[in-house]
Amino acid sequence: MENIFSPFRSAWRIADLRKKLITTALLLLVYRIGVFIPVPGLRASVLAQFANSTGAGIFGYLNIIGGGAFERASIFAMSISPYINASIIIQLLTIAIPALEKLQKEGEEGRRKLAEWTRYGTVILGFLQATFMYIGFGTAIAKRSVLSYLTITLALTAGTAFIMWLGEQINEYGIGNGISLIIFVNIISSGPTAFIMLYSIIASYSLDGKLALGILIVLGIVAVFIAMVVMVIYVTEAERRIPVQYAKRVVGRKMYGGQSTHIPIKVNVAGVMPIIFAMSILSFIPTIITLVAPNTENKFLISLMRFSSNPLYMLVMALLVLFFTFFYTMIAFNPIEVANNIRKNGGFIPGIRPGKPTSDYITKVLNRVTWFGALFLALVTIFPSLLELVTGIGNIWFGGTSLLIMVGVALETAKQIEAQLMMRHYKGFLE
Repeated sequence: MENIFSPFRSAWRIADLRKKLITTALLLLVYRIGVFIPVPGLRASVLAQFANSTGAGIFGYLNIIGGGAFERASIFAMSISPYINASIIIQLLTIAIPALEKLQKEGEEGRRKLAEWTRYGTVILGFLQATFMYIGFGTAIAKRSVLSYLTITLALTAGTAFIMWLGEQINEYGIGNGISLIIFVNIISSGPTAFIMLYSIIASYSLDGKLALGILIVLGIVAVFIAMVVMVIYVTEAERRIPVQYAKRVVGRKMYGGQSTHIPIKVNVAGVMPIIFAMSILSFIPTIITLVAPNTENKFLISLMRFSSNPLYMLVMALLVLFFTFFYTMIAFNPIEVANNIRKNGGFIPGIRPGKPTSDYITKVLNRVTWFGALFLALVTIFPSLLELVTGIGNIWFGGTSLLIMVGVALETAKQIEAQLMMRHYKGFLE
């Protein structure tokens, strides 16, 4: 934990980095102020019921990553989910369409073009999502009319576009990934709710004359939280290093190469994306039912709406996380391309022939490492449900996606600050 916060203290002593930190904090503050700006014509009390009801599906997810914006009927109620979806779609299209893949490899100009298309996709998806939400909100709409439709959908779409703009401003003038930091701050903002939950546990046990037991349970929850943070940091930073040897070669009168290096393969290459994909799929059906038939009495539909409280939900969620972890890892890491790059640069893995044997070996190592990362992600994802099943305590604040995002963003931001500090250190040394 000391290693995470020490770069921030060092950066604060440098005027340029201090300015970037202050800019980042101010932009995040602007976002948090926007969370409390309501959309005209929306009833916050009804949206709060959507977000907190059983089988809330995507609404509960939006409320978490939006820092409570959904239950407040804020202009940021859709949070940044349209941008995430647009980014995923563009990323998948770059793999499926050779022209886009070529554009991605063209350097800064290609990435700028893809980023522009992502912005357009965000606005389009945001407007479509806002339209579907308007149709299914029911009594949350104060008065239905063409004017209210345009007001609500355009306000929600503009809110998402503004969040995207804030994230880009943080990327350009601040420190860290803007979108990730916004989600990070939103999750952290739910922290006071956790303290209230812990206090309510102690209070309930003290009324029954079991104060010591209540304190013991709270200490156990805190200990589990600390243990999970340590585990997430360990797995996030863990990597398998494949040694690579580069042969010596003579160019003119000089000899080059001969050095040893390694290929780092992260245990968790996919990050939090498999959990987001799995949550989106499992929340799709309950969300549609909640929008179309919120007061249904059909037993089958009710069982689908309350599927998240079914023990079978944990098994299905775990299997989907496993599947998407391998799927996303195959997209993010190409063993054949890595093997070809090693051969082109005159390198080889000791004991492995160049070419196909090298790619097969890298694939074998990658699969083994991915199994560990996938099982860990599945365990972290279903942990809140397991804890609720054992203790009966629901709405665990530090579960699954939230914890992975918090730790991942904190580590990534600390690394970016360290890189900035290192760059300025070398610059000062050269001067």
